[in-house]
Amino acid sequence: MIADKIALILAIIGALNWGSIGLFGFDVVAFICGGQMATLSRVIYALVGLAGLWCISLLFRETTAGERRNES
Repeated sequence: MIADKIALILAIIGALNWGSIGLFGFDVVAFICGGQMATLSRVIYALVGLAGLWCISLLFRETTAGERRNES
């Protein structure tokens, strides 16, 4: 499903950003978008948060072998 892939991509972006904050003290999203409180940064943070919530549902979904094969 396309929404699953978009959510996963956004969650990965968020994880990489948190990794850069933890390792280097550098917030990539804030740097690119003009600071943590910039509107664009806040939109991206919100989308990443919503994507993380969506990805929780991936843990509890049952998929069949046919569904996994068709997603490739």
